[in-house]
Amino acid sequence: MNQKEIDRINALARKAKTEGLSAQEIAERDELRKRYIADMRAAVQDQLAHTVVLRPDGTREPLLKKDVGGKG
Repeated sequence: MNQKEIDRINALARKAKTEGLSAQEIAERDELRKRYIADMRAAVQDQLAHTVVLRPDGTREPLLKKDVGGKG
């Protein structure tokens, strides 16, 4: 998600608080929010996938186990 889309989310939020949104603007806001949340989740998952736990004995263990089903 680029900065222009984030700015649009913020503009719609301000407008919703002051004057309300049309049905088309509500749909646009909802779609932008879904995309923003999906991007944030992907970023967190990527960060966790590259995080390791360093055990006292010096071994390194991935924080997340790789799951064959694609969810972990």
